[in-house]
Amino acid sequence: MFDRLGDLASEHAELERALADPGVHADPEQARNLGRRYAELTPIVAVYREWQQAGDDETAARELAEDPAFAAEAGELAKKQHELEEKLRRLLVPKDPNDSRDTILEVKAGEGGEESALFAGDLLRMYLRYAERRGWKTEILDSTATGLGGVKDATVAVKAGKGGEGAWSRLKYEGGVHRVQRVPVTESQGRIHTSAAGVLVMPEAEPVDVQIGENDIRVDVFRSSGPGGQSVNTTDSAVRITHLPTGIVVSCQNEKSQLQNKEQALRILRARLLAQAEADAGAKASAERKAQVRTVDRSERVRTYNFPENRIADHRVGYKAYNLDQVIDGDLDAVIDALAAADLEAKLDEHAG
Repeated sequence: MFDRLGDLASEHAELERALADPGVHADPEQARNLGRRYAELTPIVAVYREWQQAGDDETAARELAEDPAFAAEAGELAKKQHELEEKLRRLLVPKDPNDSRDTILEVKAGEGGEESALFAGDLLRMYLRYAERRGWKTEILDSTATGLGGVKDATVAVKAGKGGEGAWSRLKYEGGVHRVQRVPVTESQGRIHTSAAGVLVMPEAEPVDVQIGENDIRVDVFRSSGPGGQSVNTTDSAVRITHLPTGIVVSCQNEKSQLQNKEQALRILRARLLAQAEADAGAKASAERKAQVRTVDRSERVRTYNFPENRIADHRVGYKAYNLDQVIDGDLDAVIDALAAADLEAKLDEHAG
């Protein structure tokens, strides 16, 4: 396992030298890529140095082991080395190559009529508040509201900032069908209803990642509409882009100008094409993508939000907690941590095999 640690430490030192060179920063794309790699290696190299130091200290203590104090210290240092080895083993598990990327997240109402749309609106607010708690920036690329204030569908871009952990590293676990159990505001008899909304998460693609030729798309313009189909403006500013080779269709109507709506639609299209390309390549993203249910069916769910019991349950890892009020307000870290831990254990098992 430790064979390549020396090479990684050398690469880290080389990156440090490169990032100190002002000339490197003349190319923002190169500087960003070097910065991401440097941030990825820094925690590994730090633990590696600590592990090396503990080994040197243990050797010195063993040489003086005739003194009981040094013998005890050698035992403690051996224990510390073992703990650091375990930490390194986890750090060396191959990373998801998209972990440093920003994310495009879609929420869609499913079965359940207006209640499903209201729940989709709750999920959208939950993700916006979660992003706010983590200091991430969000941008609503497109949304369609319903008459009672629900959301038929919405697409939001989530940006985590420069270097280090990207929004994808956390939000990638959110894809799938989310089920709600509660008494809808439209229910006069006080009966609990079950409905569902779907969440689709994609790493955001840079223009250089996915090339879209002008001849590969058909662009249609139409008039924006609001809840109930009412006209929002009197110009054809809404844009629908059809990607002819794949048949993927993306529409945007949030912005006032046709040009802005086209740009937003292209961002979403690039993310969808990147996700599809990764799935077609048979990478690990394929399994993750298949886990994100494409049809919003109440029977295929990843998580249940039970309001009468204030309970949240994630069915993939058996996670259960009774703080739904806090989770729906954006306190998602505990459930995402449980999913990330299960993902890491699966990768460790796979790596060991």
